[in-house]
Amino acid sequence: MSGPPAIEVRGAVRRYGPVVALDGVDLTVDAPATGLLGRNGAGKSTLMKAILGLVRLDEGSVQVLGADTAREGDRVRRRIGYAPEHECLPPELTAADLVRHLAELRGLSRADAIRRASEVLFAVGLEEERSRVIGSFSLGMRQRVKLAQALVHAPELVILDEPTNGLDPAQRSEMLEVIRRVSRDLGVRVLISSHILDDIRRTCDHVVVMREGRVTLDRPLAARAGEDDSMLIETVADPAPLLALLSGRGLQVEAAGEHRLRARITGPADRAAIRDAAAEAGAGLRRLHPDGPSIEDELLEAIG
Repeated sequence: MSGPPAIEVRGAVRRYGPVVALDGVDLTVDAPATGLLGRNGAGKSTLMKAILGLVRLDEGSVQVLGADTAREGDRVRRRIGYAPEHECLPPELTAADLVRHLAELRGLSRADAIRRASEVLFAVGLEEERSRVIGSFSLGMRQRVKLAQALVHAPELVILDEPTNGLDPAQRSEMLEVIRRVSRDLGVRVLISSHILDDIRRTCDHVVVMREGRVTLDRPLAARAGEDDSMLIETVADPAPLLALLSGRGLQVEAAGEHRLRARITGPADRAAIRDAAAEAGAGLRRLHPDGPSIEDELLEAIG
């Protein structure tokens, strides 16, 4: 995307007495959807509050969409949306009334606020429930209302704090699909804070891991170039016929232990060729996987 990064953090330090919540954080966020991952107490919430301009840093700076949060907090908050983790919705209002009201507070005319409320409630799957009071909603529906109000003023960036907290598996899956549509179809950049690895894997393009106030990993979620160019092949039967077959077809293959081969590959076509050759050789393919730590292993190590 053109223009300044969505979020740029430089040397951020925030202390609460003897506790260092942010310890020299340097970070640039500009992917369509970025996951902020870490255990409770890792510093995620403090970092998000700094991004929102709700806490003042002891050292360092945060810029959001090119604006400094310490000096231009109001300007920043007009251009971003935020869905907090904790319950905060008035139970006596309908979803349509609440989202429309918050749109007006953000500067939309009443007519535009009504139109935008209708659009975002449709986008999050609440168009048929818009006239019900929020107090009658399930937890999953209330999470969608929080997402709708974060989107109603057409922000350039939306920040979601634990958006699947407390949801059952079905509600969680639905919420993750809605979030993915926000970044993929609506073109809104998303920052999601979570302590659930699978939520980040299913919704994000980039991941940032925090531990004890520091960034321990900052990388795309897609496999890096060359990351899967060495594959381990585990077979049920003797792998020798498969080794001979693959070598004869031009793949670089070597024995790697009992019922195991190591192959150099260049893409999905080679993986398909290994699968087909294993069937042809009668080797019984038990497992085909990258030779080395997986992305999950890397993330879990960074989380600690």
